[in-house]
Amino acid sequence: MKTGQFDEIKSRLKGSVAPIITPFQEDDSLDLETLRDLINWHIESGSHGISVTGTTGEPSSLTLQEREQVMETAIQSVAGRVPVVPGTGSTNHQETLHLTKRAQEMGADAAMVIVPYYNKPSQHALYNHFKAVAQSVDIPLIVYNIPGRTGVNLEVNTLARLKEDCPNIIGVKESNKDFEHVNRVLLNCGRDFLLFSGIELLCYPMLAIGGKGYISATANVLPGKVAEVYNAWEAGNIEEAMQLHYEMMPLNDVLFRDTNPAPLKAALGMMGKIKPRLRLPMDLPSDSIQEEIRTVLNSYGLLNKVGSEMQ
Repeated sequence: MKTGQFDEIKSRLKGSVAPIITPFQEDDSLDLETLRDLINWHIESGSHGISVTGTTGEPSSLTLQEREQVMETAIQSVAGRVPVVPGTGSTNHQETLHLTKRAQEMGADAAMVIVPYYNKPSQHALYNHFKAVAQSVDIPLIVYNIPGRTGVNLEVNTLARLKEDCPNIIGVKESNKDFEHVNRVLLNCGRDFLLFSGIELLCYPMLAIGGKGYISATANVLPGKVAEVYNAWEAGNIEEAMQLHYEMMPLNDVLFRDTNPAPLKAALGMMGKIKPRLRLPMDLPSDSIQEEIRTVLNSYGLLNKVGSEMQ
């Protein structure tokens, strides 16, 4: 891999990379037509990139073939308008290799590879896992660190080693509430390393320390507003970015009253965007939480707007 090989995609990967939900039909089969509609809505609303089959896309509820179908549908639907970064990680090393290679073959701009969940590997094992994945492809990788769901934290020193030894590991999505940790990522990996927030309330603060953007589940509901936080920051309108940050906090809060993406799918169902279906063992939130979601959506005027009018 040549030095500077990934400079072009690094310059394009920024702002709000929306992690799209995976829509299902009433019989729980994939609803790829709705997925295409959602992707077009996101791009028209200003999302700077598209990600599928990450946590919000319920990858553990999909078969390997279905994950490939969702990735291919997304890449074809985007058609180069914005970067596409599918999630290709798994708790299984060989599946991760397969999906990451398939993402490259399909034309993905980069792949996002999660820390393997359930296994709780050591830092040494994590290094070997990510290094093997990186060496198996020629596309850039975004490491995905979400210790609350994987049971293990990818330590800064491990990430720095990977960045040094694998030129195509160009960034990290940190769904990590430890803000000291994320500060040290840039200190140890360098300011050119792409740092994305996966914690909604840290999307704006992450920009202030040198983050490149965020991969926020809330973008599924308010893609335009979520993108505007970055646009305002990049334009130097700090007060506007801060105002948008606080404006969205009630929505951020209610969308995590239950495990993501259950509240999101309930919300999108209320908005008429999808059939609100999850596959077991995931399910929709309780009636009381759904009523709370409805109240918050109504306060944002989201229940009175449908289709392309919604920003």
